[in-house]
Amino acid sequence: MSPQKHQADIVTIDALNHDGRGVARVNGKVVFIDGALPGERVSFQYISRRRSYDAGRVVQILEPAENRVTHPECQYFGTCGGCVLQHLQADAQIQAKEKILRDSLQRIGNVSPKHWLPPLTGPVWGYRRKARLSVRLVPKKGGVLVGFHERRKSFVTPLADCKTLDPRLARLLPHLPKLVASLSHPDRLPQIEVAAGDEDSALVFRHLTPLTEQDHKHLVDFGVRHAVQVHLQPHGPTSTHALWPAEAPLLSYRLPEHDVELRFKPTDFTQVNASVNQRMVGRAIELLNPQPNENILDLFCGVGNFTIPLARYAASVIGIETNSTSLARARDNAVHNGSTNITFLRSDLDDAKMLLPDSSINVDKMLLDPPRNGAMAAIKNLKAERVTQILYISCHPATLARDSEYLVHKLGYSLISACVMDMFPQTSHVESMAHFGRT
Repeated sequence: MSPQKHQADIVTIDALNHDGRGVARVNGKVVFIDGALPGERVSFQYISRRRSYDAGRVVQILEPAENRVTHPECQYFGTCGGCVLQHLQADAQIQAKEKILRDSLQRIGNVSPKHWLPPLTGPVWGYRRKARLSVRLVPKKGGVLVGFHERRKSFVTPLADCKTLDPRLARLLPHLPKLVASLSHPDRLPQIEVAAGDEDSALVFRHLTPLTEQDHKHLVDFGVRHAVQVHLQPHGPTSTHALWPAEAPLLSYRLPEHDVELRFKPTDFTQVNASVNQRMVGRAIELLNPQPNENILDLFCGVGNFTIPLARYAASVIGIETNSTSLARARDNAVHNGSTNITFLRSDLDDAKMLLPDSSINVDKMLLDPPRNGAMAAIKNLKAERVTQILYISCHPATLARDSEYLVHKLGYSLISACVMDMFPQTSHVESMAHFGRT
């Protein structure tokens, strides 16, 4: 008999899936169970059914795993969708993510690295320097709510604290609802983006209705009182502008090992975890080992996170980026760091006809840092005979595995090494690095 919604059952959990749910089987059918960990025996309740799998949530832990955290750090864990793994010890989270990466490479890409490198880790709390907070006016729940969405729901979890946010940002959470409520149209402000650099932090208020002078005064007073920049975003990201200070300095972070400082606006894409980012850039340079006579190609270069450090050691670096705003910031960062051996170009890196910028340039090594959809178009246009090494930075194991299959089985590269990077502790995000070379 098929299980009914809300029916309870008892299972033993086999593994974690990519979004942090326990994986079990009932009569041969896969069930994904919120709140369950590998090795546990649990009672769970069905919450939805699909043709190929069911979903459920834990009712009772009958036999807990040894690495279960019985008292998660955050009071909102289990409701807030910002974190899904606080019930699993930090070292076990790393092991689970490495297993997901290993399984993806083998199952999807039919590849395995010759060497597994140690994971790149950092602080597991207070690390997150960027986030988008949702804002809702819900009179039945007390007024303005500011926080992350509930897990797998559109409701907002009102947060007075967040253990993963940088403390400079988390301290603002209790004060934001009152600030939004004081504005003329609190129901027309759906999002607050928070960002921090090494020194300064900023808030970006997305508003759907023009703000009044009184609104501006409230926002400026908040910025002055809490020593945080205030920016407004009346339309898309390119409409973002500073309210206070009127000439707000750019945020920045340093990569001291390479004598680099990168500057960015609050809405620019940057890595959220400064500590792990430093280690990531360091390992990238260690693995690629750029030489003074080599030319490096950096695809999806963003604001220059890898490009400018690589340029410290290589003859030249070509950075290619799709987003024109990021590219402008990268050019400014090159000037700021005195890097004269970099060429930045804009190209649609998802375009199947995208080619290397100049066939006369001998590219020796390449770095890829694509978004979740991967880099297949760029890889298919690669002049493979010219590139001896490729370093692939990934935020999605499935697309890394797919692209790895092409690199190894179509283009003849070897997967030399791989590792996971714990860029998002307490969450199910699996960031990784894969190093390919010619045999």
